[in-house]
Parts: sequence; C-alpha cells; structure tokens
Amino acid sequence: MSERSPLAWSEEQISDLSGKAEALKRSMQQVIIGQEDVIDELLICLLGGGHALVEGVPGLGKTLLVKTLAQATAMEFRRVQFTPDLMPSDIVGTEILEEDLATHKREFRFQQGPVFTQILLADEINRAPPKTQSALLEAMQEHSVTFAGQTHRLPEPFFVLATQNPIEQSGTYPLPEAQLDRFLLRIEVVYPNEEDEMSMVSRTTHGALAQAQPVMDVASLLKLQALVREIEIGEHLLRYATRLVRATRPQISTVPAIKKHVGWGAGPRAGQALVLAAKARALMHGRLAVTRDDLTALLLPVLSHRVSRNFEAEADGVAIASILQSLREHISVD
Repeated sequence: MSERSPLAWSEEQISDLSGKAEALKRSMQQVIIGQEDVIDELLICLLGGGHALVEGVPGLGKTLLVKTLAQATAMEFRRVQFTPDLMPSDIVGTEILEEDLATHKREFRFQQGPVFTQILLADEINRAPPKTQSALLEAMQEHSVTFAGQTHRLPEPFFVLATQNPIEQSGTYPLPEAQLDRFLLRIEVVYPNEEDEMSMVSRTTHGALAQAQPVMDVASLLKLQALVREIEIGEHLLRYATRLVRATRPQISTVPAIKKHVGWGAGPRAGQALVLAAKARALMHGRLAVTRDDLTALLLPVLSHRVSRNFEAEADGVAIASILQSLREHISVD
C-alpha cells in the first residue's frame, strides 16, 4: 500500500490482512463460477460484521455460496431449513429437564439451538411464520439469545445469511420491515452468462465437486472486522451518504422519482449500513479511505430492501433499481 496508514495498525499488518481478504475471494472463486459481484458483496457484508439477505431463483448456488464461505474461513456452519411448522425453539434452543444420577436431583438445562454457530444459513426464511422469523431478531442485533430470563452469548463472529426465492410467494410470510432492516445488504444472485453456465455444468458433472481451501482463520477475520471500522471517510462523503438516505423519504425528498414511486424510505440504520459497507469495500480494494464510488456501488444492495415502492410504482412496473438510480443523478457530493 502506498498510503501511510492513519490507523493504529502497522502497514505490514494492514497489508497482511488485506492479502488474506483477497486470498479468501480467490478461494471462493475456485468453487463458485462467475458471480464476482455476488462474492464481493458477500465478503463486504462479512467484513462489515453485518448479515446478508440472499435472493435468487432455485439452482443458482445460493446454498453452495454459503457453504463455500464457511469452508474458506474454517468457521462453524449450520443450516436451518425454514418451513411453516418451524418453531422458535427449533432455532434458539429450549430447556430440558435433567436428573443427576448420583443425587437424583432434577434441574433444567438450556439446550442450545442451531443459532449457536458462526455462520447460520436461514434457508428460505420467508417460509416460516413471523413468530419464528422474529426469533432471529435478538441474535442478529445483539449476538445473544435470551431464554427464561437468562442471556446466552453467541460465538464470534456471528454471520446470518438468509435466502429467499423471489418468484414463488405462495405460502410465504414476507419479512417485516424491522427484520429486513437488520440485514446489512440484500444480495441478488442472477443467472450466469453462457460461458459461466457451460463451465458450471461441465464441472458439476465430472468427478467430485471442488471444495474451498481454508485461507483465513477466525482471529484474522475478527481483526479485519475491527480494521474496517477504522477506515477513514471524509466529512463531505459522510454528508453525501446521509443525503442519499434522507432523499429516499418521500415526505422530504426533492427527487421526483422518490416522491412519485416510494411509499416510505430508509431509516438512519441505512446510513450506518451504507458507510460501513463502503469502508469494507475500500479495504477490499486495498484502500484506507472511502471514495464516492464505494458509496454509489453499494447503494442498491444497501437500500433495495429498505425502501418500499408504493402502489403506483408496482402497478406501473417501476423497479426499485430504477428508483434508486435516480438518487445518483439528483444527489451530488459537495
């Protein structure tokens, strides 16, 4: 790195950690064909210490993406298949009555659920009822679970990746806005191009499937997450990020597309997410300061699940991406 770090880290430490982040990306690319933007956004979310909502039609490798991340980081991984009959205790755990064989004394013991892991895949999260979905709220926000008056800490780092199928909505329960706001990024997994799809078919029909090699330990990941929060952002860019978020609110926005097509805009947590994700992107690109491009590149993943279209926009088929694009055109950096 050419810049001298303004942080309390040596340039050697920063270079080493940045190199591990790049190695993590390369390791995942050995398994995941194409989808470079998806991998980038997933790693940005991980380094930013947030959670990701991953959307895409079946068969695009969403589950493989999460498993590959767990392999490359050597973190504990659990998968929960969300279904209509799933109960909150199936996720967070429950108390069981145990008897001491020597004393015959009985007492309750908390049996941890699958949420007590480092990477949790909440597969098809919108298929579970709201009561079960909400069981993840405390875990995602506080990294803890409270049961019967006792608070149990989750392991660190704790990373939730929830998947949704955007085309099949029968029998599903849309995530409430309070839960959507807990996800740092919404990552859209799209169809691969022809060459990538042909390579994918060839690789998955010849021999054993490849596995990612562990290239980063938990200690290094925690250091990277700490380093991300110390990345510099200028006051003019901080103001720019704040203006972008505030401009999504139709009551006060000066952007015509927002006033016409948005029901309600993003809250302050969106500004926090945008800045934090931009810092993670800057570090992944070997920089110690945020640029305007970092903010604009992450505008859609940060805001698409936090800004709600109104009835007119849905009736006219106006996509949220088109609405958010107008922010880039109307909001400028001082």
